[in-house]
Amino acid sequence: MRSAVVPDVAAIERQVRALITTGRFEDAEALLRPALASGSGPVALWKLLAAALRPQGRIAETRAIQEMLVAHAPGDFPTRFDLSETLLLLGDLERGWREYHYRYSLAHTAVIGRRVQAPRWDGRPVPGRTLLIHDEQGFGDTFQFMRMVQWAKARSGARVILEVNAQTLSLARRSQDTLGFDAIVARGTLPPPFDLHCELMSLPMALGLTLADLPGAIPYLSADPRRVAKWRERLAALPRPLVALVWAGRPTHFNDANRSLTLAQLAPLARPGVTFLSIQKGPAAAQAGDPPAGMSLVPLGDEIRDFEDTAAILSIAELLVSVDSSPVHLAGALGRPAWVMLPFVPDWRWLLARTDTPWYPGMRLFRQPLRGDWGSVMTAITAELARLVA
Repeated sequence: MRSAVVPDVAAIERQVRALITTGRFEDAEALLRPALASGSGPVALWKLLAAALRPQGRIAETRAIQEMLVAHAPGDFPTRFDLSETLLLLGDLERGWREYHYRYSLAHTAVIGRRVQAPRWDGRPVPGRTLLIHDEQGFGDTFQFMRMVQWAKARSGARVILEVNAQTLSLARRSQDTLGFDAIVARGTLPPPFDLHCELMSLPMALGLTLADLPGAIPYLSADPRRVAKWRERLAALPRPLVALVWAGRPTHFNDANRSLTLAQLAPLARPGVTFLSIQKGPAAAQAGDPPAGMSLVPLGDEIRDFEDTAAILSIAELLVSVDSSPVHLAGALGRPAWVMLPFVPDWRWLLARTDTPWYPGMRLFRQPLRGDWGSVMTAITAELARLVA
């Protein structure tokens, strides 16, 4: 009797990881399927199958595998976090926020988790107490979730101290009446005494946030009138409409290769009568020195000192066209028009298969119809830009 062939799991795992790293997701799936054909198999291979299916846009299948893995090993925190992002992408916020709580139980994030010697606020009223709400992740996350401070204030009945990074401090401070906090401090400084705390991105879990609760009052941030006056003078002689551009995100972001473009890829947007403003920062800003043929582009990156300058420019420009980046969330918080270029499988906050977003009224989403197909995105935006100019 012939014995069953036992697959070399370690060898398959090495090959699959190499394929996933190089974006060959279909090949990775094909290599995994025989080893998992019985419906059982090593957990490591099931995890890799989920990692191969998700970039293909097969989100329901991804969720089913992740649910199975979490049921099998509830203490597998990386898988629980992966499941959280899948649930949130699908719009299942209630469970998604609960699983998202595991974000600081991962090997690479444990070191940045805030160790606070006070209970975490769980959404219950705590009148007479002091609640510290502190930001935790990227600038875009801070802009997006800052709106919830006022909801936490109303729900808790507490005195609220808001702690944010220094780069967004002045924008938040100016909106104190809207955001409803009682005091504000910069991250890295010693806050006043407090009784409870909550991370900014744990507020949705504490508040039981649903899609129906969004967007809340818009705008909830405002630009500095003095900066607006300065930039209005700077841009006064430029032909309108003014369209701000951001084509690349932060290079150190784990998903940057999936979401970022080059300026050259935006060449189809060039058209007479439109002045593009490069508000791109970071290494990609240098590309503004060599714009595509026919594109009237004014590079502003070197003149932008901080987010106050960015907010002022967005308040003057007719439109922002951007990849998934912090200026998108700043524009949304300011209530300014923005068109967002999204990869085939976007970050969880953009949900699936919709051209709008519950987070920001009036914002438009332009999605890749196929993985890597930025050309179709450019075609769609070019047509809409022509209508806007007309």
